[in-house]
Amino acid sequence: MKNIINWKLFFILLVLCVIASMLVIPYSLALSPNKIEITPLILLLSLVQNLVLFAVVVFWGLFFSKRVEMGAPVLQGFLEGKNKTKELKSLLAHSIGLGVLTGVLIVLISIPFSKTTPELQALDTSIPAWKSFLASFYGGIAEEILLRLFLVSLFVWITFKIKKSQDGKPLVFGIWLSIVLAAVIFGLGHLPATARITPLTVAIIIRAIVLNGIGGVVFGWLYWKRGLEAAIIAHFSTDIILYVIAPFVVSFFSFQI
Repeated sequence: MKNIINWKLFFILLVLCVIASMLVIPYSLALSPNKIEITPLILLLSLVQNLVLFAVVVFWGLFFSKRVEMGAPVLQGFLEGKNKTKELKSLLAHSIGLGVLTGVLIVLISIPFSKTTPELQALDTSIPAWKSFLASFYGGIAEEILLRLFLVSLFVWITFKIKKSQDGKPLVFGIWLSIVLAAVIFGLGHLPATARITPLTVAIIIRAIVLNGIGGVVFGWLYWKRGLEAAIIAHFSTDIILYVIAPFVVSFFSFQI
């Protein structure tokens, strides 16, 4: 049991997930059509709920990722006393760059959907930037740990058990299938929140799958090739473009007009 996962890494990721879950609360409240009063009891219950949920997610994520040679190589290296500074610098530049490009690509692809989803665009520009900024930590940290560390690793492990390569590793096809499946689930996972804002239509469902799927595939590829840290940084950078910078630009030009 002691060596089944890296327990130091487990507690670090768990704490980060819980913190991110608290940071997203102001943004979640802004999305809610009903005004909800946040009491200390509600905060405590939310904290406990997220603690239990992410304890399970992080544990099994580390369990499966270890068995398919994925995970968080930079963090694990630092915990083992290795000097990963050079690798971290390279990873930062690569991940931020891809994250920004992904954000810009999603914004451009979302333009054709803007006429069919005016409520969503109006909401994006109405939420204060500081709330969106804090929510970006949830997207970058908690969602990546849930979708990449846990879900992609689980799917890859399943495909690995079904068929492996000659050298005893997961098949590339199995890895890509896992990345795409997690990306689709990522897109569908946004629909409940969307349904609270506007009725779900075919266009809105396609929008959710396509736009979120693009990010899911990019972050999944980064997780596979460079590790969880790269996926987290890229996802955070993408969210900053989508939820902080893009709404500001739209609001600015709308005001000028």
